[in-house]
Amino acid sequence: MANSHSHHVPADGGAAQRKVIWKTFWVLLILTALEFLIAFTMHHGTLRITIFVLMTIVKAFYIVGEFMHLKHETKSLIWLILWPTVLVLWLIVALIVEGGFIFEELNIFKFLK
Repeated sequence: MANSHSHHVPADGGAAQRKVIWKTFWVLLILTALEFLIAFTMHHGTLRITIFVLMTIVKAFYIVGEFMHLKHETKSLIWLILWPTVLVLWLIVALIVEGGFIFEELNIFKFLK
């Protein structure tokens, strides 16, 4: 009598899944190691911050694609998730930049100095 609760085991014993997991591990490990290398070797500045932000975005997309299985979805769903995220990030950057402009150029808080 067959067990109705038997688990499906791939023909290769799950080797393909383990290969994907190890690839993800190594990619994230290398990116993190590069971040540490940059953190301890580069001087503070705009270039260092830009590199950190770009590497963090790359890692975030990789994690979302692999662990949340987004890279296996249809392209329309990927764009439906991606565009609002990009627009919100752009809005945050624009607000920070413009907010700094108001305080610097109009000297609204000059009496605090």
